[in-house]
Formats: sequence, structure tokens, C-alpha cells
Amino acid sequence: MKTLKYTILAVLSACFCSCSDFLELSPISNMNENDFYQTEDDFETAIASAYATLYTEYHPEGGPSLSELLSDECLVYSSSVITSYGTNTDVYPWVTYSILTSNTMVASVWNNSYSSLNVVNKIIDNLQGAEFETEGLRDMYEGEMRFLRALYHFNLVRLFGPIPIVDHSVTVEESYGILRSDESDVYDFIIDDLEYAAGVLPLQSKIDRTGQITVGAAQTLLGKVYLTTGDNSSAATVLKKVIDSGEYALLDNYADLWDVDNENTKEGILEINYDAVATTPSSPYMEYYVPYENFSITSQGRGLNQVTDVLWDNYEDGDPRREASIREGYNNSSGSWVEIKFESKWYDELFIETNSYYHESNFIVLRYADVLLMYAEATSDATYLNKVRARAGMPEYGSSDYPSSDYPTLALAIEHERQVELALEFHRFFDLKRTGRATTVLSAAKGKTITTDMLVLPIPLEVTDQNPNITQNSYYQ
Repeated sequence: MKTLKYTILAVLSACFCSCSDFLELSPISNMNENDFYQTEDDFETAIASAYATLYTEYHPEGGPSLSELLSDECLVYSSSVITSYGTNTDVYPWVTYSILTSNTMVASVWNNSYSSLNVVNKIIDNLQGAEFETEGLRDMYEGEMRFLRALYHFNLVRLFGPIPIVDHSVTVEESYGILRSDESDVYDFIIDDLEYAAGVLPLQSKIDRTGQITVGAAQTLLGKVYLTTGDNSSAATVLKKVIDSGEYALLDNYADLWDVDNENTKEGILEINYDAVATTPSSPYMEYYVPYENFSITSQGRGLNQVTDVLWDNYEDGDPRREASIREGYNNSSGSWVEIKFESKWYDELFIETNSYYHESNFIVLRYADVLLMYAEATSDATYLNKVRARAGMPEYGSSDYPSSDYPTLALAIEHERQVELALEFHRFFDLKRTGRATTVLSAAKGKTITTDMLVLPIPLEVTDQNPNITQNSYYQ
């Protein structure tokens, strides 16, 4: 199968320009936009450029990753962090809920997401009316693009609350008239895109490109959207389709999910693929998430998303997922042990042994364990929770060995299971918001009162300065 290599084309630059050092730019000589989008090969190239926006969205400095700092499972140590998109000192306020409207990391999240949306929308616009010799190809391409458009709007609305909806490629001048929409309208827009995508995308077993977006991905994301809006019945219906499809299964061994020789497995519903070579994007997660300036694990440790004691302590005794997810320290360049907790899911021993600059660990955006736990949440059926616990070799919910004193209700048991199963995979903050538990859990973890209006980021100051008609979230006014 062909693998999507996601090379951004200069011809597809968005009007909200935002360069990123981990995407390789490949200008096309003597080409302009009017000459492009003529053939199926043109659209294939354009589709690859749109997939490349996933590298930006799920970069360690993207919104989903930074949301971990808003949760109780990750932190950074003051200014001991190295960034590329913003200012180092603007990362720590995410941990302490002291973000200002001028925060450069917030601005980069906003700008990069809308830049990516403009790339995607430009392709959707040009697909309208296009004729393809290959039957069904135009609709499939539109489905892939509308999935990405839905995913990026979903991440934005969960981070910022009401946001501008962009349903086509916009000029800078036109953007001034596109204001924030009510969250309900944003979710309606997302659902419409995902329903379309689910109707035209292929099954996992039928794809011809590794990493291709599938009907299972669209249905999984749609189920997550329905859960977020409180529509558990619709969530259950669509998630059951994923379960009943037979396309996905849990791996026997949890740790195998993070083995670089075992990627794009039956459990992975949507993975972002990386290669450990100079000509395509290499995985950034290990460099960003190992301790700051360790000089022994990587040549430059960036110190982002270090693991809290809260996450470590929430694993039950004997749960193998803790060791698979978290390291307790490292040997520094002098051979001395440094005790500090950091992620293990994107940690590659071969990368260290060979002193390689390039790393290939995939990032899994959606996986089957998430589907089972969401279905348990939507239906209040512990059977699907217990499927996930059985894979880890942990006592079933409802059994005498289950720690029911710590998690006395099914809702709390699912919350706990999602934290330890999906730890560090950019779910925790959004899970707590969705279930209404964020203010309680985060106030305890942060040592300060976290109110509901603090659970959204500020609209960047540069945005409201440029367009005073864009309103600010109440906490930051």
C-alpha cells in the first residue's frame, strides 16, 4: 500500500500563514493556483498536503497536546521548557491557569488550526464540480477533507468555546466578517461533516493508503462529538457500528501499541505516520516530552508535558499500563540517576542507542480502546469497560477485587479507566470537561479554585485587536 507522506505545497499556502519547522515545504516551479486542481494526480497531491496538517494539529505544541497541561496529568517546571511556536515562559501559565490574552502559545494554536482549515477548505472548494474518471474518488476525497475540517473545529470549540466556523477558503478581507458562532451551531456543523464522511469513506480493510481516514474514524469521532454534546443515544448508535464492523480489535499486549515495529495495527483507527529519515517528517514527541536539557536521552530535551504524581498515583497496584506509559527517571551524561517522571509511550531505545536525529513513533489519534470506553459511557454497560481492563489483566468492575471504594460508581470507574488507559494521549482535559468533573478534579490538582469559565482559553489578543467584532471569553475580559 502507498503511505501518505504529507508534503505541504507552497501553492496551497493558507491565508493565515504559520510556518512550522517539522513540515518540509516543496515549492512547485511555475505553478499557480489556477493551473492546479486539474487532474486526479493534482488532487492526490493536494490531499497529501491536507493530511500534512495533522502534523501541525497534533504537534507537541498543538492545542490537543497543550491541553494536557490544563489537566491533572502533566506539567512543566517553570520556564524549563524549549518551544518553537511561542515563548518558553508562556507555557507554564497553562499549568497554573494564569494565561493572558497575549499568550503566544494560545495564539499559535489558534493561527495554526485556522491555517490548516484553510488548506483543507481550499481543496473542498475545488472538489465541487470536479470530474474524476475513477468512480467514487471525488466523494471519498471530500469525505477525508470534511473529516479533517470537523476534527479541527472540534478541537477548537473544546478549547475556545464559541469559534468562527469556516466552511470555505476565505480571504483575509472576508475573514473580518466571520465572527464566533454559538457552540451548538459549531457542533451541528461538525456533525454534518462527519455524517457525510461516514457515508463515503472506505472500511479500514479496503484502504489503499496507510494512514488513510476511514469510515471507522469518522464514526469514532462522531461518537465522541455526540458524547460531548450530551447525546448519549446517538453516540451509542454510531459507536456500536464501529464495534460491530469487525474492523478493529484490542491488541493482546498494551505495550505493543508503542512499539515502532508494530504500527498501524488493528487497534489503531487513525494514526499519524512518521519516518525516521530526513526526507519526511520524523516524530517529535520523544524530543519534546523527555526532561529538559537532559543531554543523555536526546541531544535536546524540551521538557514539555512532564508527568505528575497525580497520574502516577492513580494507577492501581500491578497495572502494567503504568510502566508502559511513564518512566521514573534516567541516567544523566555522568551516569547518575535523575528521578523525574516523564512519558514512555514515544520512548525509543533504538533511537538512543544509535544516536539518531530522526525518530518514527506514530501518534494514534483514535484507537479502539477509546471506542469501547466511550460506548460504556454512552450505554452505562460495564461489559465494554471490562474488555479494556481484561486486556491489562486488571480485576473487572463489579468483582470483589475491583477497588470500588475508590470508584464507587460506573461513571467514576470509566473516568478512572480512561485516565490510565489513554494517559498522555491528549484526552484527559477534554474528558473532564465533557463529564462535568473538571472544576472538582482540577481544583484539587492545581491547588486553586478552577471555575467553569476558566475551562476555555482566551481568544488571542492579536485576533481581537485585528477584529474588534470578535468577542472575548468572559474570564479574560
